[in-house]
Amino acid sequence: MANKLHVKKDDTVVVISGDDKGKKGKVLTVSPEEKKVIVEGVNIVTKHAKPRRQGEAGGIMKVEGALYADKVQLFCSKCNKATRAAHKVDGDKKVRVCVKCGAEL
Repeated sequence: MANKLHVKKDDTVVVISGDDKGKKGKVLTVSPEEKKVIVEGVNIVTKHAKPRRQGEAGGIMKVEGALYADKVQLFCSKCNKATRAAHKVDGDKKVRVCVKCGAEL
């Protein structure tokens, strides 16, 4: 069975549950197999990095962690709200549109 998510890379999304609820960011990566996404500036975790080469610095870094895709919702820039995506056939292309205002996402 094919795993398909409602968000794609470079979409703007809003977190709808969890510690980062209400934060907005751009989707950096999507993992359909795990049903997870990484969003810019959301779910910041500390990562301990070991120096791998001579002269390279190790230490504690802050990076974005993955979160489940069902915790994020698409953001419509026209109506400035989180929204679901409807699909509309425009000629021979299928495009995603905002359910609330009808703007193309």
